[in-house]
Amino acid sequence: MIFNIQEILDFLPHRYPFLLVDRVVEFERAKRLVALKNVTINEPFFQGHFPGYPIMPGVLVVEAMAQAGGMIMMAEMEDRHSKLVVFTGIERAKFRRPVTPGDQLRIEVEVLSFRTRAGRIQGRATVDGKLACEAVLTCQVVPRQRPSRPDGAENADAVAMPSHSAAAAESTE
Repeated sequence: MIFNIQEILDFLPHRYPFLLVDRVVEFERAKRLVALKNVTINEPFFQGHFPGYPIMPGVLVVEAMAQAGGMIMMAEMEDRHSKLVVFTGIERAKFRRPVTPGDQLRIEVEVLSFRTRAGRIQGRATVDGKLACEAVLTCQVVPRQRPSRPDGAENADAVAMPSHSAAAAESTE
């Protein structure tokens, strides 16, 4: 199954400049997904990382893997528009080669474990068949609605973030 950018926007809440998945070229429900990210010199992070020697920040390569993994989880939820998939952990991250403008990043994610509210994936990002980055990522599903402050006032900066211990307990169920 292939997803174009409009279909990706239906699954992920991310938008420019933070949407890091351009196309899904393979998808096996609850198992595996392969996505592409076309890296261009127009990416805003290249202005400062690094002038004269542009390299895509490794944390954004990991974020691209997390977004691809989030699509797998979101595809299993009927109420996905009221949920977010957030990072709870990054393990064994290794960066093997730089990703530069003109590269096409191939992002492969495979589900290691999947629960209703948490997941664990193995991610690999390659360029021209060569490994650029790999990591094991854990995530949790949270409500998209922001929590209210204890004093009842609106809190525009609040985000429902899970505790790491809650995510660890969920992933071992």
